[in-house]
Amino acid sequence: MIKVEFFGTDPIRGFHIQGHSEMNPEGPEILCAAVSSAAYMTANAVTEVIGLKPVLLNKDGNMYLKVKTEQEAEQCRVLFDGLALHLREIAKDYPKYLKVRNSEV
Repeated sequence: MIKVEFFGTDPIRGFHIQGHSEMNPEGPEILCAAVSSAAYMTANAVTEVIGLKPVLLNKDGNMYLKVKTEQEAEQCRVLFDGLALHLREIAKDYPKYLKVRNSEV
């Protein structure tokens, strides 16, 4: 199962995505690819487009990104809110394989 945790709610300060869906053990992992693509797009936009240097860890099905300040979170608001919406909508179709939640900062 893929587990997604967003840090905070208004504004979101970052996210942690971990695990694999294991939805299709003998073929392409479409769900993992969709979640990974959205996470990489968000991380790349934060670092390369906005130009921030968040805490960023990425290794084997585990991505952690957290901005350092409230001001940085505001700069990333649209990206983080968009990612949260996107992943929640996907989770509606795949509730056994993808869980999304928010936690306090």
